[in-house]
Amino acid sequence: MPQHPAKIGTPQGAAGAVSHRPNIMDLPAPRKTGGMPLCSALQQRHSTREYSDRPIARQLLSDLLWAGFGINRPSGDRTAPYWRHVMVIDFYLALTDGLWIYEPKAHSLLLHLADDIRGHTGHQEFVATAPLDLIYVAHGEHMTDISAEERRLYASVDAAFIGQNVYLFCASAGLATVFRGAVDYAKLARILRLPDQQFVTFAQTVGYQAA
Repeated sequence: MPQHPAKIGTPQGAAGAVSHRPNIMDLPAPRKTGGMPLCSALQQRHSTREYSDRPIARQLLSDLLWAGFGINRPSGDRTAPYWRHVMVIDFYLALTDGLWIYEPKAHSLLLHLADDIRGHTGHQEFVATAPLDLIYVAHGEHMTDISAEERRLYASVDAAFIGQNVYLFCASAGLATVFRGAVDYAKLARILRLPDQQFVTFAQTVGYQAA
């Protein structure tokens, strides 16, 4: 079972709360104030396709996940809108030490697979070496009374809302990112061991731009 590093992607060290439960990575509380003004972040927002292997500190990862699709109200609602007020998207994180699922209520990561699958999250070479690849997985079984085509459409819109949050956070925090559709969807679904009604919508690489 992997150790839980202070910097995501490195094999040693510890910072913040480390769970004694080996399948759970506790995250520090996200920082919900500060950052770059919105218009400045919009000015800086761009896609990057060349990454260093520099790891992402756990505090920064915590902030990123909250900004992307964390809980921002006592009602449990999120930082991004979602279809018919029904939660259909899960955040999977492909890291060097395994594949994790973000649990917003506990603000922690749940280990799904103890394998480095980054290289399987897209067709581009950089996905295998960047420190983090996000995978947006939709729960089709939660989307009733609509066709399979409509499920994919609406789930893709929800994923895109989250992806833009990630873009703006990365612009503010000095991180690089790119939202990706060049994915072998059937292969990735098999690797993720998704049930029949769940499907991958998009992926998104996050890290530091190569020098």
